[in-house]
Amino acid sequence: MQSNVLHHPSVPKRRMGGQMSLWQRISELYRFRDLLYYLVVRELKARYKGSLLGFLWTLVNPLLMMAVFTAVFTIITPNTTVPKYPAFLLCGLLPWNFFSAGVMTSIGSVVGNSNLVKKVYFPREVLPIASVLAQLVNFLLALVVLFGLLFVFQSDISPYVYLLPIIILIQTIFVTGLALFLSAVNVYYRDTMMIMDVVILAWFFLTPIFYPLQILPQSYEVLGFTLNIHRLMYILNPMASIINAYRDLLYLGTYTEIDFLLRTAVTSLVVLVFGYWLFTRVSGNFGEEV
Repeated sequence: MQSNVLHHPSVPKRRMGGQMSLWQRISELYRFRDLLYYLVVRELKARYKGSLLGFLWTLVNPLLMMAVFTAVFTIITPNTTVPKYPAFLLCGLLPWNFFSAGVMTSIGSVVGNSNLVKKVYFPREVLPIASVLAQLVNFLLALVVLFGLLFVFQSDISPYVYLLPIIILIQTIFVTGLALFLSAVNVYYRDTMMIMDVVILAWFFLTPIFYPLQILPQSYEVLGFTLNIHRLMYILNPMASIINAYRDLLYLGTYTEIDFLLRTAVTSLVVLVFGYWLFTRVSGNFGEEV
């Protein structure tokens, strides 16, 4: 299958470093959709190869993580300010897992496929995009667990829940932009993975996943300036805004604030455009660098 995809008759006879317009690149990605599908399936199979439960780990893993966090924050250190804490937690944990796994698995996607990059022609951006889409599939499967838990806890699902695919799309755009940027940087600076391990850990604690934003001070004074911590959290941290949108729809049963959602959508598009621009700008030299 791999050989058939990579030698598709529609493969253009151009150098990797050739200049193409955005529309030409998108058209080329569409022509290589079979390769994209193959890479997504390969990554999904590789993740669970040799495991006893296989794809069931997609459902079991979030439940185990939820049990650990719930034990810590409701039994060891009781958190009485958050009702239905397991549902509250999972609404933030599942989107975060999609984000962190999508970013971290995509960083080494180009270097890890150096044999393909050196030998055959295909749009290199297929590699990080496939990593993100594989994690998206895992996330969508894990939503089955989330909706089951929401039913058990009788959470107030918003009548605007039909907006959920839009939020998922915004997050996917954001993760894809970071994936393109970081996978390109990793080709030239192989310590990108180690740096991002620390960044992702810090990002996790700075995002209201296992705690409500309300436990943070509303304002903080720095050099005579009063900063609105809650507002800055959403403005400076796109993942905080995205997770808040999930919770509004699935946990609180409210309508997510449209200004934060639009700002996050714009931020995600900017990240995608910049990441794609950088990736395509340097991808012509990947064959020599990997």
